[in-house]
Amino acid sequence: MSKLMVAATQMVCTKNLDQNISTAERLVFTAAEKGARIILLQELFETLYFCQEEKAEHFKLASALEENKAVNHFCAIAKKLKLVLPISFFEKKNAAHYNTTAVIDADGSILGIYRKTHIPDGPGYEEKFYFNPGDTGFKVWRTKYACIGVGICWDQWFPEAARIMALKGAQILFYPTAIGSEPAHGALDSKAHWQTAMQGHSACNLIPVVASNRIGTESFGASRITFYGSSFITDNRGQILQQANRTDASVILSEFDLDQLELQRASWGLFRDRRPSQYKTLLTSSGE
Repeated sequence: MSKLMVAATQMVCTKNLDQNISTAERLVFTAAEKGARIILLQELFETLYFCQEEKAEHFKLASALEENKAVNHFCAIAKKLKLVLPISFFEKKNAAHYNTTAVIDADGSILGIYRKTHIPDGPGYEEKFYFNPGDTGFKVWRTKYACIGVGICWDQWFPEAARIMALKGAQILFYPTAIGSEPAHGALDSKAHWQTAMQGHSACNLIPVVASNRIGTESFGASRITFYGSSFITDNRGQILQQANRTDASVILSEFDLDQLELQRASWGLFRDRRPSQYKTLLTSSGE
């Protein structure tokens, strides 16, 4: 198919896993009723954002892919409604723990997983305590409707991730996210910066970007984050087509002509004129 409707969602999370899955399901059904075939839910929506604090008890929230309640639930939904659903979850694999997204195709099968590559560590976002660095590399999946790439939250600040997925054939990039206020810097609002970074990925790769963020205020101990929503969808030039507000549960949609986007990517010459042999400095940390 050439024309494809995609959706981004946002929702408040609670302490109740079943309630969160039920809320996510309602958003998915709403998006599907409006014609969306690929629907993005936010990062780690099964639970509150526990990474605000470092507590061993939160490791109990992790599960193996085969046992994860949200993944299994949405496999059935994907099959029933013929949807593609990237589902974020806290993965336990033997002794390792990952921030992972499972990509479910329109027949309900799991095409594979992506494990978050870039793991942040700062006040309120102390993910290095919980997650091993992802070992899957950046991946794309040829779903029923499109070839898609998926990054997870902190990955969205790194142009290398978006470029690799574009080089591998991604037609649309999806970023499930959990970002909001900074507990240590109350006056800082990163919303515009957050969006601009992903708009850049879109413009430089001539690929639409879909980002889903959470909303609401969540507290753990002395840490408190108000997530600023603002989930959005860009066109292939980085311009925002649809944007949710900061506070309300939402479903936003955009339709793309994938054949036309492919012709535009080819005609601009951005991939033709790349010079990979000149980019070896990117393989270093220091620039030398």
